[in-house]
Amino acid sequence: MGWDFETDPDVAQELDWVDEFVRTEVEPVDEVVTHAWDVHDPVRNALIKPLQQVVRDKNLWACHLGPELGGKGYGQLRLALLNERLGRSHSAPVVFGCQAPDSGNAEILAHYGTDHLKKTFLEPLVANEIVSCFSMTEPHGGSDPTGFRTTAVLDGDEWVINGEKWFSSHALFADFLIVMAVTEPDAPPHRSMSMFVVPADTPGLERVRDVSVWGHEEPVGTHQYLRYTDVRVPAENLLGERGAGFAVAQTRLGGGRIHHAMRTVGLVGSAFEMMKRRAVSRTTKGERLADKQLVQEMIADTWIQLEQFRLLVLRTAWRIDRYNDYRKVRADISAVKAAMPKVLLDASSRAIQIHGSLGISTELPFGKWVMESFHMGLADGATEIHKVNLAQALLRGTEPDDGLFPPYIRPTLRARAHDRFAEVLAAAADDD
Repeated sequence: MGWDFETDPDVAQELDWVDEFVRTEVEPVDEVVTHAWDVHDPVRNALIKPLQQVVRDKNLWACHLGPELGGKGYGQLRLALLNERLGRSHSAPVVFGCQAPDSGNAEILAHYGTDHLKKTFLEPLVANEIVSCFSMTEPHGGSDPTGFRTTAVLDGDEWVINGEKWFSSHALFADFLIVMAVTEPDAPPHRSMSMFVVPADTPGLERVRDVSVWGHEEPVGTHQYLRYTDVRVPAENLLGERGAGFAVAQTRLGGGRIHHAMRTVGLVGSAFEMMKRRAVSRTTKGERLADKQLVQEMIADTWIQLEQFRLLVLRTAWRIDRYNDYRKVRADISAVKAAMPKVLLDASSRAIQIHGSLGISTELPFGKWVMESFHMGLADGATEIHKVNLAQALLRGTEPDDGLFPPYIRPTLRARAHDRFAEVLAAAADDD
């Protein structure tokens, strides 16, 4: 029987180094870099590239990828532990070469890209010489991609793409986009779409507007509203088979959700540490905040939520490693995704309350994290969708009961027990 909560000593030592490196070298960079994904920013490059080289020298670069792509081929459990350390910092995922959406897009290209696509886009993407965009969501279709309207029609040896995409994050910086479009309009919904690589400078690709998110301090919004008008790409830019867009998407979404969840664990951990420090440092009416029972309740509730969520994520990562089949852990992943926003929202809200007016100021990150919790509740599928998926998975195989009353009511159970133990009960009655 294997049941162990200990981390291997060599892994623990590696994680300790990552933790210290992020705290002392990476987090200060967050205060001066506008956006860690902007490979065209000279300040960003001057500060982040040397840190990336340190990570490469420690052989910790792009650990989610296999050795053939320059990574370590870590399993999901080990990646989860790593991402927990990176979650405190905006720049840390970029410094370690495992930032979204590039990490997931790299996995798609590695699985489905031609040799030409791998040479042209995957290699520089893995090296972080360029960044990418996952252009999937549409203005009229968010959590239900079966309602997407963007189309791709094969014209000779080219695909012609037309439509609009909403919230295409980092298209502002991207050298290429991975786009989902309808190619088989007469097929069942989940076999109707395909994915393509679209270079960012392709004629007909228009940035309608740059959308900002509350709490993100950036001069230009980095979530783009895009319009594709007769955008032509070579036939070989198709990723996977025609109509297999949903299957291709699962290559990036399952593991990506776990990585994001563990980064959230790191973020909540930061809020929790600040809550504790404030509670033992601030006094009111002659007592520390830490001595107030309601503050103690907030500290206790936050720790309980954090530990419950962390264990759920780690167990899900372990199950992914064990089964190597995302279909077998879809319910677990949905549970993680549904639980994540509330954990961050609750921790951030309590941190604000404990810090008072300082907590709602822009001098602390809690307000941003509150808004980020709502972002988490929408990205990669709305929380409600994941709860529905989870419930359906949990109910599948449960047989209905016949009869007016369920068979587990006490009178029925008592009658069965009496029938089963009739001889013992009769003998005891005779002794009396």
